[in-house]
Amino acid sequence: MPFIAANGIDIFYELGGRGPRLLFISGTGGDLRNKPNVFASPLAASFQVLSFDQRGLGQSDKPVCDYVMADYADDAASLLDNLNWPPVPVVGVSFGGMVAQELALRHPDKVTRLVLACTSSGGAGGASYPLHELNHLDQQARMEKRLMLADDRRTVEWRAANSERWEGLLDMAGKAQRDDVDLQGAARQLRARSEHDTWDRLPAIHTPTLVAGGRYDGIAPPNNLRALHSRIPFSELHFFEGGHLFLIQDKAAYPYLIQWLNESS
Repeated sequence: MPFIAANGIDIFYELGGRGPRLLFISGTGGDLRNKPNVFASPLAASFQVLSFDQRGLGQSDKPVCDYVMADYADDAASLLDNLNWPPVPVVGVSFGGMVAQELALRHPDKVTRLVLACTSSGGAGGASYPLHELNHLDQQARMEKRLMLADDRRTVEWRAANSERWEGLLDMAGKAQRDDVDLQGAARQLRARSEHDTWDRLPAIHTPTLVAGGRYDGIAPPNNLRALHSRIPFSELHFFEGGHLFLIQDKAAYPYLIQWLNESS
């Protein structure tokens, strides 16, 4: 299996697809053992995609210490170095978008184009929903709350009027749950996420950037994306019909991202 030593830990990574190289950084709880993943997405039909399990998650190392956002960015930079990859476009989704901000700030020479999807800057620009505050809920209640946050159209009234669709969503979410998650590693990621704040440093990102999100996202609300766009000099902002999972909810999303990534800088 593909492991590589990077930034002092062993990182599990995968390569797939064909075309120009692209680094994809996944969100909270990302685990490449979960299928389908980015390699089943349209990105892999247009790019050679590199993705990896972040520290504390999946099959990568889970060091017993506090994690900070800089660790995640340095992991990604070291992974690129140790694979001898040149500077590449980077797509960061949700938590991965927070990591991608840090990567562009700490290692600007690694990133040629940047997609920040359904994410937040923290600080004065607004934080994504504090998912760590859901840890006191049992699994079912936590799953229901996250499904409602992911698309704020899923109100109590909507659930009552669309009970079959709601039960289908719960069923899919339940099947996606794993019983082999390292709970401490996941908790360390959530703590690092809660402390994420790039707001004051965002004007230093000079990489062409697409800020993209769903109009109905309750985890990374539209105002957070507007704030990111306002602070990053060479950025564009685009909203899609969907919530936190707009990439799969709106059929126009992936084609738009792919076209934007293929534009010359």
